[in-house]
Amino acid sequence: MTKLINRQPSRISKAMLGLMPFIILLFVYMTASDARLAENPYDKLLPAFSSFVDAIERMAFTPSKRTGEYLFWTDTLASLQRLAIGVGASALFGLAIGVANGMLPVVRSSLSPLVTAISLIPPMAILPILFITFGLGEVSKVVLIFIGICPIIIRDLQLKAQSLPQEQLIKAQTLGANSWQIIVRVVLPQIFPRLIEAVRLTLGSAWLFLIAAEAIVATDGLGYRIFLVRRYLSMDVILPYVVWITILAFTMDWLLRKLSEKVCPWYHKAQGE
Repeated sequence: MTKLINRQPSRISKAMLGLMPFIILLFVYMTASDARLAENPYDKLLPAFSSFVDAIERMAFTPSKRTGEYLFWTDTLASLQRLAIGVGASALFGLAIGVANGMLPVVRSSLSPLVTAISLIPPMAILPILFITFGLGEVSKVVLIFIGICPIIIRDLQLKAQSLPQEQLIKAQTLGANSWQIIVRVVLPQIFPRLIEAVRLTLGSAWLFLIAAEAIVATDGLGYRIFLVRRYLSMDVILPYVVWITILAFTMDWLLRKLSEKVCPWYHKAQGE
């Protein structure tokens, strides 16, 4: 008899098992919504799906009477721009400092305690400081994302660099490679897939900091819109925006995974994937 830990579902079974929780959640929502609307047709807490369709039509496909913009797409573009700049800068800076901390003892002795201290500061606690220092524009929102996830990426890459087999480094030095050549030819190729994983793992936090910043001070963005309409209890707008954020985050995670599989297939084979 095959043990449960060794039983692998087929491709179709895996897809069905993955969809089952979402189907259950939809069924539970529809049941609860029908029950509430039966008691009160004007209930806003759990609107019917027809209300979602009307809200999406109004937000995504009907220009605003005040600005003439399609608010849904304007909000999406604004949030994605902020997220891309914040996550991109964090990845580049995290790669540089993480590798330096992991491979250069002099740099590690100087910067590692600082990075550790910054990573332990709750980013939301310094949000007022960011607004005072950088103003209420785009910079403060991007900096919040950067401060929130960059130290985590640095520490993760530092640990990965320090865990590389010493035999590889010794062999490279024996063959005459200098420090720069060892970092570029030996360390970076092995660190890069870990960088992608670190970015994937911090995407959720990046979205959290973005939504928080937009909710407090912004004139557009997905987080701004959600907190703007909450005063009207517009769940027909809030829930589609939350689902859309989830879809965007899932898509970004999937694209990063595919990039890793394309660029570093050896890493995934070593992981048994």
